[in-house]
Amino acid sequence: MRTASARPLSDAAVPESTVVPLVQPAARLMAHAAAWLMLVGLLTGGYVSAAMTGKVPADPHMALAAHLNALMGTFFLLGVAWTLPMLRYGPVGQRRLAWAVIVANWANWGITCVKAWLRVSGVDLIGQPTNDAVFGALTVSVVLPVLVAAGAWVYGFRRTGAR
Repeated sequence: MRTASARPLSDAAVPESTVVPLVQPAARLMAHAAAWLMLVGLLTGGYVSAAMTGKVPADPHMALAAHLNALMGTFFLLGVAWTLPMLRYGPVGQRRLAWAVIVANWANWGITCVKAWLRVSGVDLIGQPTNDAVFGALTVSVVLPVLVAAGAWVYGFRRTGAR
């Protein structure tokens, strides 16, 4: 038996300022990007297999890294999406954070797939043009955006007016 206090309030009984959409648009955007990244990451397992068996001329360890980057990126996206309602950001700030995390994780997967094919590490400038180009691409499209996004994510948990 339900008591009167157990009944949910209608929207009319809740002040307009406290009505929050069930799923925020930025969270849905991130979840959608995560679903695609998971699919692409799982399909990248075929790339790993082909690299390991020599069917494609790619470094199998780098191919495996691309596969794992996509899977880990999926969970990063979902984690940030889940916490968006906890952050101090409004819709514009949430969307900016969402795009920073989406772009960085997709770039991480894509560039790692390419660097496996090129057989370069791209983790430092070594004077070899292909390696250095990959290093630059990773720095600009993955490292810097994800550091900014992670910092913004942490900052977003601060309470408004916190000192």
